[in-house]
Amino acid sequence: MRIAVDAMGGDHAPDEIVKGAIKAAGFYPDITVILVGQKEKIIACLPDTGITPRIEFHEASEVVGMDEHPASAIKKKKDSSIVVATRLVKEGEADALVSAGNTGAQMAAALLGLGRIKGISRPAIGTVIPTLQEGKLLLDVGANPDAKPENLFQYGIMGSIYAEKILGIKNPKVALLNIGSEEGKGNELVQAAYELFKEDSSLNFIGNVEGRDIPYGTADVIVCDAFVGNVVLKTIEGMASSLFQLIKEKITANTVRKMGALLIKPGLKEISHALDYSEYGGAPLLGVNGTSIICHGSSNEKAIFNAIRVAKECLEEEIIDKIKAELEKGT
Repeated sequence: MRIAVDAMGGDHAPDEIVKGAIKAAGFYPDITVILVGQKEKIIACLPDTGITPRIEFHEASEVVGMDEHPASAIKKKKDSSIVVATRLVKEGEADALVSAGNTGAQMAAALLGLGRIKGISRPAIGTVIPTLQEGKLLLDVGANPDAKPENLFQYGIMGSIYAEKILGIKNPKVALLNIGSEEGKGNELVQAAYELFKEDSSLNFIGNVEGRDIPYGTADVIVCDAFVGNVVLKTIEGMASSLFQLIKEKITANTVRKMGALLIKPGLKEISHALDYSEYGGAPLLGVNGTSIICHGSSNEKAIFNAIRVAKECLEEEIIDKIKAELEKGT
C-alpha cells in the first residue's frame, strides 16, 4: 500500500508533515509513504538517524500557497506538490494521497486528475466531529457551497457507507441539518432534499436535526451544504478551544482552585483528547474516483499520522468501490 503525502502543504510544512509521515511508516509495516515536494527541504527535516524504511521521495518543484486561487494555481503550477501527488494516484504509482495544503487546490486537482465517481455530480468533504456518543460524520464541510437537492442526497449515501465501514457504526442514522426537526421546515434546498431521502428505503433516514442536536450525537451522518457545514465545523472548533481556555483560567485562578484542578486533571485530559481534531486525522473527499484525504491547514505530526491512518482504512475497506456499488444498485 503506497500513500503519497504532500510534504509542502500546510502551515507547518514540511517539518510536521515529514514527522507524521515517518511515524506512520514506522508504525504500519504494510505501507510505504511517498513524500512529494522539494526534496532538499524534505531531507532537511529528517531525523539524525537518516531515511526511515518505507519512505520514498518524489520531486515536485512548486508549491500552491494557502491563499492562492485554487483553479488558477493548479493550472499554472503543474509541478506543484498537490498536483504531482494527485497524478501519482491517477497513474497508479500511489494508492491514496494526503495533504494539509490549500483545500480548494486539492479538490480541483482531484476533480481534474481523478474525476468523479459515476453517478456523483459533486464531491463532499466528510469530517468526523466529536459528540457525546463518539465521533459522527458531518458533510459537506467545504467542497460545494452551492449544493442542489440531489447533491445532498448523494452525500447521504456516501456518508452512510463511510460511517459504517470506517467509523464502525452499524446501520448509521442519516439526517438533514435544518432549522427545525419537523418535516416541511427549512429552505427550498433542504425541503426538496428531504423528499429524496424519504423516498429511498435503503438509507436509515431519521429526518431533520437542528444544530443543537449535533453535540448529542442524535444522528450518525449529518448532511448539509458546504457553506453551512463549514460554519458549523469552525464554530465547534472555536467553541471547544475557547471553552478549554476559559476552564483553565477559572480553575487556576487561586491556590485552592489549583489544588482542586489536580484532582480533575485526568478527566480534563480525556475531554481534551476527544475534542482534539488531530485525533481524527483527515477528511476524505468523497465522490472523487480515488482516495484523497484533506487535512486541517494547521495539522501537526499527530494529525498527519492519523490522516495516513484514515487513508489506509479507506483503502482496506474499499470505500470507492462500495460507493460505486451502492450507486449502481440505485440505477
